[in-house]
Amino acid sequence: MFYNLARSLMFQMDAERSHNLALGGMNAAAALGLPSLMGAQTLEDPVEVMGIRFPNRVGLAAGLDKNGSAIDGLAAMGFGFIEVGTVTPRPQAGNPKPRLFRIPEHNAIINRMGFNNAGVDALLANVDKARFNGVLGINIGKNKDTPNEQANDDYIYCLRKVYSRASYITVNVSSPNTPGLRTLQFGESLNTLLEALKNEQAKQVHLHDRYVPIAVKIAPDMNEEETYMVANALKTYEMDGVIATNTTLSREGVESSPLKDEAGGLSGAPVRNKSTKVIRTLSQALDGALPIIGVGGITEGFDAAEKIEAGASLVQVYSGFIYRGPSLVTDSVRAIQALPK
Repeated sequence: MFYNLARSLMFQMDAERSHNLALGGMNAAAALGLPSLMGAQTLEDPVEVMGIRFPNRVGLAAGLDKNGSAIDGLAAMGFGFIEVGTVTPRPQAGNPKPRLFRIPEHNAIINRMGFNNAGVDALLANVDKARFNGVLGINIGKNKDTPNEQANDDYIYCLRKVYSRASYITVNVSSPNTPGLRTLQFGESLNTLLEALKNEQAKQVHLHDRYVPIAVKIAPDMNEEETYMVANALKTYEMDGVIATNTTLSREGVESSPLKDEAGGLSGAPVRNKSTKVIRTLSQALDGALPIIGVGGITEGFDAAEKIEAGASLVQVYSGFIYRGPSLVTDSVRAIQALPK
């Protein structure tokens, strides 16, 4: 009830402005105990994935808190883990506004934010200020003006920077809002990136005496053959996990919306089936070689359980959380708990 009231007020504002206002006040709200009034509960359903113990299987996807400024507030929402970013080596403004659009009638969002963030050093300063001691993923990307031929340098730079603070690191090669980024998902570009990441990971293990897993986030807009190619590369280079999926370029499910022609990635309910299909294909192709984190279109507990049944070990929410609030986290944990063991 309380969250629905807050949402109705926030939805009267511009989408990005209300997002920033909510994020700005989240840590204070947690300190005042407001998340519990919104239905937030921290449910235990522990599982070990990538060598990490997760309190439950439901996490927050990257993109909501790009700079790690609201970690403590988000931690009070019942998540089993939190992923912040995407962060780039240097600060960047992102794409021109407006760049974030709600489609409430379809429980969907279109965004073309473009990795707007304050840079990796600013994110790490916020991580250091946070009191949260749970599982924290840090999602890394490349600056828009870095040529793809030099993209590996940006990823390695961020990997080195965040390694000591992250529980796991996500490599984002699948956002549709940085020109040419998705080409890094395929062929020699992907192979050279994965090789560079694993080599740097080995150096960081020696330096910090600590192994931090690396996951790769992929797009939903791949056919079965492309998904198998990506899976084979992930196995070859012994990556630690894969996150499936990012937003889609498709407008299937929102054809009737006046916003359908806005450029950017579509998330929320319309991407659910595409994401789950990729998870099923990945599960077959990987055959247990590395775990899958399922994300895309989770708007109720059933959707989260469906991703687990399709082959995911963990799930993440974002757009559904905007529409449902912390009750979605609780419902998702319970739906997963109810699955046959």
